[in-house]
Amino acid sequence: MRKLIGTSLIAACCLAVPLLTASPAQAGLEACGNINVEASAQCKVEVEGGCVAKCTPVSFYASCSAKGYASCEGKCDLPAVDCSASCEGSCQGSCEPNPNFSCEANCTGSCDADCSGQCAAAGNKGECEAQCKATCKGECDASCKGSPATCEGKCQGSCEGQCKAKANMSCQAECQGKLSANCQSELKGGCEAACKKPEGALFCDGQYVDHGGNMKDCIAALNAMLTVKVDASASASLECANGKCEAEAEAEAGCSLSVANQPSDGSAPYALGLLGALGALVFGRYRRRQK
Repeated sequence: MRKLIGTSLIAACCLAVPLLTASPAQAGLEACGNINVEASAQCKVEVEGGCVAKCTPVSFYASCSAKGYASCEGKCDLPAVDCSASCEGSCQGSCEPNPNFSCEANCTGSCDADCSGQCAAAGNKGECEAQCKATCKGECDASCKGSPATCEGKCQGSCEGQCKAKANMSCQAECQGKLSANCQSELKGGCEAACKKPEGALFCDGQYVDHGGNMKDCIAALNAMLTVKVDASASASLECANGKCEAEAEAEAGCSLSVANQPSDGSAPYALGLLGALGALVFGRYRRRQK
């Protein structure tokens, strides 16, 4: 059969199928390397084409900062500064009327808001903000973990996380900065390799997501928290026969479908829509050939 396309639609075909099988939703983003991702982030799988061109140092700030925070945590463990009194009063005022109040969301949201100001004069503002937000996320997650479900407990955890992040911010920035160059060099190779694979490379708001080979679990975790689901679509021509998609680049992938165990994270309709679009594309090509 004539090979018509690159790996872009192979990736779409084969990413859609796993999303239809059962995969446990994750509360955190461990499968995504604990990268700092906001609920409004736009996440997309990129393949071939311009994907490799996106594997630049500026695209590695978030992943390298997450790795850097974890490596520097033991070296930067100063006690929280005394800022909880004013923080807790404001926090409880927001918590009491909100039954869905989240310790982690309140902590990271308040902490992240200060990062832009703290990094305004930095030579590399983007990297500085990524390091700051990674510190916020790390300290907030740790402080909120296991906090009581009451507003008082949630706010204590939230304020402790913010205060610890503030106390350790300078140490973390210095420590993460020393690790950044090596991390970016390592991720560049991994990013370029992922771009050439059928599965593709995952980016959120232009930041490469180093999922450590757990793309399916990473996408499931992202879809559980994102306002807009991960975009694994692609646009090109496709020919499939007997469950096999073939491309010009000599790449091929088997595509089988099972809906016996659909996940509850909302990814099944997305995947069905993707496969439906692929089906329509193939049917259109078939109709044109018959004319």
